[in-house]
Amino acid sequence: MAYLNDNYLKLKAGYLFPEIGRRVKAFTDANADAAKRLIRCGIGDVTEPLPEAVRAAMHKAVDEQGDRSTFKGYGPEQGYEWLRHAIAENDYRAHGLDVADDEIIVSDGSKCDSGNLLDILGAKNVIAVTDPVYPVYVDTNVMAGHTGDADASGAYEGIVYLKCDEANGFIAAPPSNHVDVIYLCSPNNPTGAATTRAQLEAWVAYARAHDAIILFDAAYEAYITEPGIPHSIYEIPGARDCALELRSFSKNGGFTGVRCGFVVLPKTVLAKTASGEKKPLHPLWLRRQTTKFNGVAYIVQRAAEALYSAEGKAQVRALIEHYLGNAAILREAANKAGWPTWGGVNAPYIWVKCPGGLGSWEMFDKMLNEANVVITPGAGFGAAGEGYFRISAFNSRANAEEVARRILALK
Repeated sequence: MAYLNDNYLKLKAGYLFPEIGRRVKAFTDANADAAKRLIRCGIGDVTEPLPEAVRAAMHKAVDEQGDRSTFKGYGPEQGYEWLRHAIAENDYRAHGLDVADDEIIVSDGSKCDSGNLLDILGAKNVIAVTDPVYPVYVDTNVMAGHTGDADASGAYEGIVYLKCDEANGFIAAPPSNHVDVIYLCSPNNPTGAATTRAQLEAWVAYARAHDAIILFDAAYEAYITEPGIPHSIYEIPGARDCALELRSFSKNGGFTGVRCGFVVLPKTVLAKTASGEKKPLHPLWLRRQTTKFNGVAYIVQRAAEALYSAEGKAQVRALIEHYLGNAAILREAANKAGWPTWGGVNAPYIWVKCPGGLGSWEMFDKMLNEANVVITPGAGFGAAGEGYFRISAFNSRANAEEVARRILALK
């Protein structure tokens, strides 16, 4: 009989969002009338149509696929040169940041990249994550065999958890002990907190001092509104020696169902071999992608390129302003209800303290049953998320306003 990967058996229950889906389905199956009123503010999925510039580019690309002279089959696994150039030029070099075109590796999204990068990182690394945290960072390390078992709180042996709470504004400081790989997300999912320049400088200094690598998830950078918040880790001197940056078109261009993102991997980022020799990670990631991935579809890459056109940039800005407008409405309602809140300024998420000492899953059930609103329980993001919940601003304006009314009407 074949053997399975025992590491999967360590995983606690189901992945957070399928578990939410299961509970919501059970509720809607038992409450047909309430199901019609249900508003989903849980999973961070966009709701508004793709920008017009994107749709036009996709239509044109489809037509090209119908003409033998312009048809595209297999493309370069790392992404077409024209898209990699557009990314490097617009997201980095236009802001004075030194990123070469071939340091951009196009993918089908940051979620996949954050797990797949473990293919090129050794099992001996000490992994650090903030807590609460995007569950994929932890679960993929469990799947890869980089952890021991979970304890009663859900924390896995072998992972260093950096607690984020009200006292530190939900931004963790570097640990006093040594770690090798650090997951940072700013603006943060789930808390909406954004790392300041000084805080990020401290992390880069730590990584350089410890020969550590930072996996910097900047999927929500387009939502930054406040000055002094870095959009890229490469704004910090020395980051090119110690950091990879993950970005996605999902939350700015509405690509959650289209699928496109990228990793920036400077050729100056090194890691050790078993014998202690230092080697660059860039050729390993390129090798991994060209071996295990056939690349993002031509039509999708043309759609992503269109986001960098003048029309595309304006339409992306309108989308972000729409979602941030929703966030302001939801945050204001929660505050009027007397619920302490964080986030919603530089991110499309509002992080809320559960009222009345309720647990986060208790609050989930209360919102579902009494307000017919789906939120995300903080406990699903780690032990430090217990007692909080996340509200997503990805919705129509009418739904955001209705959720605000329901929050204020909740007993």
